[in-house]
Amino acid sequence: MNRIVTCFAAFLLAGSASAEDGYDLWLRYRAVEAATYPELRARVRQLVVPAWTPTLGAAADELQKGLSGLAGIDVPVGDAVATSGAIIFGTPRSSPLIAGAALGLERAGPEGYVIRSVSIAGRSVTIIAANSETGVLYGAFHFLRLVQTRASLDSLDIVSHPRTQIRVLNHWDNLDRHVERGYAGQSIWDWHKLPGWVDTRYTDYARACASVGINGTVLTNVNANATSLTPAYLEKAAAIAQVLRPYGVRVYLTARFSAPIELGGLATADPLDPAVRAWWKAKVDEIYRHIPDFGGFLVKANSEGQPGPQDYRRNHADGANMLAEALKPHRGVVMWRAFVYSNETPTDRAKQAYDEFVPLDGRFADNVIVQVKNGAIDFQPREPFHPLFGAMPKTPLMMEVQITKEYLGFATHLAYLGTMWRETLSADTLVKGKGSTVARVIDGELHGYRMTGMAGVANIGTDRNWSGSHFDQANWFAFGRLAWNPEESAQAIAEDWTRMTFANDPAFVSPVVAMMMGSREAVVNYMMPLGLAHLFDTGHHYGPGPWVNDLDRADWNPTYYHRADARGVGFDRGPKGSAATAQYAPAAGRIFADRDKVPEQFLLWFHHLPWDYKTRSGRPLWDELVWRYSHGVDVVRQMRAQWQALAPFVDAERFAQTAAFLAIQEQEARWWRDACIAYFQSVNGLPLPAGFAPPANSLDYYKALRFPYAPGRG
Repeated sequence: MNRIVTCFAAFLLAGSASAEDGYDLWLRYRAVEAATYPELRARVRQLVVPAWTPTLGAAADELQKGLSGLAGIDVPVGDAVATSGAIIFGTPRSSPLIAGAALGLERAGPEGYVIRSVSIAGRSVTIIAANSETGVLYGAFHFLRLVQTRASLDSLDIVSHPRTQIRVLNHWDNLDRHVERGYAGQSIWDWHKLPGWVDTRYTDYARACASVGINGTVLTNVNANATSLTPAYLEKAAAIAQVLRPYGVRVYLTARFSAPIELGGLATADPLDPAVRAWWKAKVDEIYRHIPDFGGFLVKANSEGQPGPQDYRRNHADGANMLAEALKPHRGVVMWRAFVYSNETPTDRAKQAYDEFVPLDGRFADNVIVQVKNGAIDFQPREPFHPLFGAMPKTPLMMEVQITKEYLGFATHLAYLGTMWRETLSADTLVKGKGSTVARVIDGELHGYRMTGMAGVANIGTDRNWSGSHFDQANWFAFGRLAWNPEESAQAIAEDWTRMTFANDPAFVSPVVAMMMGSREAVVNYMMPLGLAHLFDTGHHYGPGPWVNDLDRADWNPTYYHRADARGVGFDRGPKGSAATAQYAPAAGRIFADRDKVPEQFLLWFHHLPWDYKTRSGRPLWDELVWRYSHGVDVVRQMRAQWQALAPFVDAERFAQTAAFLAIQEQEARWWRDACIAYFQSVNGLPLPAGFAPPANSLDYYKALRFPYAPGRG
């Protein structure tokens, strides 16, 4: 495929705004025109700084930088209220003014904050207060967001606290700086230069994470390398932790299960072996000497060739509890991934995590949390919610989502994932009747979990814009906001990001948010509509390959998932098929198993249906598939046109890259549409419905395409 797109015209069309490279993310503190926001300067006249600590200092620096930039003036700093419009921030311990105010801080909890408009000695002031210094920092970023989005600063009474405890980015970053499934350059962690050289980018990374409430980062790939646990690399990790600590971001590492053999010279890594347990205890003690606030381990075991407890005829609880025992004296946690599939070819890969983990419910130590992907296969553009949610009431579960777009067009396709994650979070497990949503599972409300969390596979790299494209920044932003509050509106998040990142003019905000809100559905339509899944070409997951059927394992082949033949298409997961619907709560399982009741977006995920099956539009299934494939392309074409009309609002550099990427997306959407239609037509022998163009090339042409250097391969 030819991915070369001419950008010269885009540059000519772009507005006169000064060029930006996207490095500032949503923390752009550009001056606000006084006429558009007259209350700003009246409400931002002074910062009242409490006793200095690294975290309160970070809050003070951010407020001074942000408010001075936004107000277009130097905001003075003092230790006492000198004027109306003062902003007082801190904790009751750090600030006598806050200690003496009736703010209701009990509502904020340990990490939350209160922002209130009050009167002190006849002066109208704003207080940003919390029970912890990290909470103050979060409150400072929230206040800046109010200014950036032009919210009213009068009569503020905001209380916010996180619904989950662990809000962590998973970096699939290798020690050689290659990022598995990364599309934004190399890893930002420059291990070779650490600890002697600590890049200033680490501070900006910490700022961005804290601004959306992310409080942890796993520095290393889940396909772990034991070298990261050696003394030299622990010193390097400690240097990163030193930078992140003031921003409330704790460091975690991935633990390679076979490390006692590879590093310790032991003959086994059996989790029940006393020598193995002693080795891990000593190693964990060593880690905490380097990193006193170390968060703990993320573990991928007995999946995709990774070592694990099953190598010794032990189970996941045995492995997790061994590590938990070593971490518990230090209050560390184990995040044990439920993404597993055995070496044996399954009848249905979607069932394996449930089969392995549900029998272990209640057998994990109290500092273990099981990390479950949003769907049962592998971060597909659309999957039903994972059947483990609601099925393990005695074991804390956290949800893992993929911010990097391994299966949604890499960095060049605009796909806002806030809508994808909200779809899963709002899905009803029905395990305790209506309202038993996935959000209520992961925030602990449904089952009373003692530990809660949400993890996102990072999309961050060394590209100046951090994420490979400007719009992919929105997914990092949305992850943090949804981890803080899993029930927040994806549209409200998109609007905040658009205003903070680009412009506040409604003539710009409204069409851009509309583009974002429809973008992921467009990707689903031009790639895998109606519940089709895993139609990607081999290995790199770049482009279509629904014909692939020559890989060693059945469940590595797209044909395994779509099961298309002359009679029909789809995977029967009902009672007469793989019976995967029985893994859901009975009420949910009955809906999924009934082809007349299953949400149509999951129709072919759960059912193998004839090509002439009448869909809810009234069209036969084949016609509906062709319509959806074509509609996905049409939406991308419309997004391109919308973006071109927005040139006056955007600086030349960011406008041009986005325009070029949308052109690539339209080209590749057509490729997806044509290749898939050509393949399925070769299977069913049916004519195209009237009015739809045939594929641009033959099926053999699409099958012959090769991309040996596509980025992000494992």
